[in-house]
Order: sequence, then structure tokens, then C-alpha cells
Amino acid sequence: MRSNRFTKLGIGFLTSILMVSSAFATTSTSAKHKSKFSHLRKVATWKRRGQQQITGDRAREIQEALIREHYLNGQPTGVWDTRTSDAMRRFQADQGWQSKVIPDSRALIKLGLGPSHENDLNPDLMGDKTFSPLRGTDTPAGSELPQR
Repeated sequence: MRSNRFTKLGIGFLTSILMVSSAFATTSTSAKHKSKFSHLRKVATWKRRGQQQITGDRAREIQEALIREHYLNGQPTGVWDTRTSDAMRRFQADQGWQSKVIPDSRALIKLGLGPSHENDLNPDLMGDKTFSPLRGTDTPAGSELPQR
């Protein structure tokens, strides 16, 4: 009788362990699928970030610069159309740059539409101006630095 009772108890214990482990296995499998799909969602979100199109004001500035450089004819419309895109491609190709990414940052800088440095903390050290020494290091007129 005793061994029969231990056998029933052992079988019940093993059955409960199997049921609990299968429940956890199902949860972990669905968790794997969730993480896989959430990763795909993150990638899709990443693709939508950043500037999607050129705004009207910026397109007008670029068109005015292309007209000034004789790569575009007519009046600036503020719409980034195929004629503006073609003019920018020609400008970039004439400079020897790639013409697939329109507009290229070098092309915008060359057209005078680069970043503004008016609010920089130390505009004297920016690359677009000639170098000037830091304050306090000026030498009096007519004196030279000692030779080493």
C-alpha cells in the first residue's frame, strides 16, 4: 500500500512539473516572437526619422542660388521639382562631386547656403575665416617672437 501511495504521489508530482514547464515554454516562445516583431517595428520607425522632404523656404533659397550660378533659369518657385533637382545634379557633377544625394552638403556650402556661425561661442576659430590668435597673445607692433 505504501509503495502504491508513493507511486501515485510521484506520478502526480511529475505531471504537475510537466504542466508547469510546458506553460513556461509557451510563454518564452511568445516572448521570443514579441521581441522579434518589436525589433522590426523599431527598424521601420528608424527609416521614417529625419528630414523627408525639402521645405518650401529652403527650396526657394537653393533655387535662388542655382539661378545666381546660372544652373537654373526662371523664377524660384519654392517647390523642389525635377528641374531644380536636375540643376543641382549638374552643379554637383561640375564640381566633381557625387550626384546621387541631392542636395549634397558641400554643394550647399559652395552655394553660400551652409550653416550660420553667427551664434558660435568662438567664431574667430571657425574654418571659414582666416585664423586670428587668441586674445592676450598679440605681440606689439614691430616686435618679433624669439627664434629657437
